[in-house]
Order: sequence, then C-alpha cells, then structure tokens
Amino acid sequence: MTKLDDAFLSYASDILADTNAGLSGTKIVEYCNSYAIDFNRVTPYGSYPFDAPNKRTALKENLKVFAAPEQFRIIKELCELPALCDQEKIKDLKLKLFSRYGNLATEKISETELVQKTKHWLSNHPDALKQYESALAKYEGGIFERNTLDDMRLAFELLVKDLLGNGKSLENQIAEIGTKLKSTGASVELRNMVQQVIKYYTDFQNNHVKHNDAVDDKEIEYIIELTSVVMKFLIKILGGVS
Repeated sequence: MTKLDDAFLSYASDILADTNAGLSGTKIVEYCNSYAIDFNRVTPYGSYPFDAPNKRTALKENLKVFAAPEQFRIIKELCELPALCDQEKIKDLKLKLFSRYGNLATEKISETELVQKTKHWLSNHPDALKQYESALAKYEGGIFERNTLDDMRLAFELLVKDLLGNGKSLENQIAEIGTKLKSTGASVELRNMVQQVIKYYTDFQNNHVKHNDAVDDKEIEYIIELTSVVMKFLIKILGGVS
C-alpha cells in the first residue's frame, strides 16, 4: 500500500498537532476515528487520553495506517478546518501537499487536456512554465487565490516577453502583439479579438487582483482556462510550434 513520505507525515503532524495552535488530542482522536470508519482502517490511537509521547506522534502514527490517497485527503481536509485554515503554517503545508502529491487529488484542472497541452507548449519557456505550474498548485490547493492569479498573469507576461524578445509589461505588449500577428498573416478580425481579450484580461487583473478584491472560484478557473487558450495560440502563431 503506497504511503506519503514519512518525513512529510512528520512535517504535517508537527503543524496540525502543534502544541499551541494545532488540534487537541481529543480532536485528533475524533477526526482519525471518523476517517478510520470511512476507509475501514484500524488506528493505534483510537481513544483519549492516549499513551503516545505527544499528540504529534499520535497523529503521525494514526496517519501511517492509511493509503496515500487517504492520507492526502485527511491532511487536506484537516488543513481546511475553520480553526486551522487561516494560519500561515497551515496554508504553507497545504501548498506543499499539493505541490508534492497533487497527483493524488481528484477533479484536478491540471489534468484537463487544455492544461496538459499548455504545459507541453510552455516547455521551451521554463520561466513561464514555472509560474504556470505554481498557479495551478495554488488553485488546486484552494489557497492563496490572489497569488494564483498573480502567478498566472506572470506566466503570461513572461511568455509574451520571450515571444516578442523584450521586457515590457503585459499592458504595453498589446499593440506589438497585433503587429506581430499581422506579420504572420492573421486576419484583422482575429488580431483584434486577441488584442481585446488581452486588454480585458489585464483590466480584470488590475481592477481585482491588484486591489485585493475577492474573486469567485469560478472566475479563477475561467482565468486559468482563458490564459491557457491565449498562450497556446500565441505560442503556435508567434513561436512556430505546431
């Protein structure tokens, strides 16, 4: 039965069962027993008080009896508890969980054909790819919504800089993108559409993200997909990738 890395389980348990800010021993038993019933497992520490040296050890030993996908779900859901979710260490734990073991998550946008192809097309643009993957990890982790959009915008901006060979901001690339598309023979209608989409995209980012406005989860998903579509198009047309 595949497990998460032992060092990661220790790291997660140290944070989730932190002496001052983590789960109490009673809550650890309560949650672990609930998951043990769901997954038909037997945990070594199923009652409180327990004989473990401390609650961090109890949580880790309980986690070890679960399979990797189960461990992933448990740690993810514990990170999302109202009593814990706003702590910076918890947010960082959740980000690391998705960065290292995101393949265990379900319903992932990163597994869609569009995103997989976009990552392939970005392989020749490593800086943009790094930010793109960072945005996906944060989105799938359900954390740092603003950072997700920041990373997605930066991925887009870095790609355009690579394709056009300059260091301008995304807002200042719109006219040049139109000129480059014209030189490839793209129709005026298509050029105008792409330029307008990028303008709306930058306006959205400037009006919402930079001012730290709340952004709906569906809007974030749409921005990821829109960015992917436009990046794909620009790479194929301006980057000569088929």
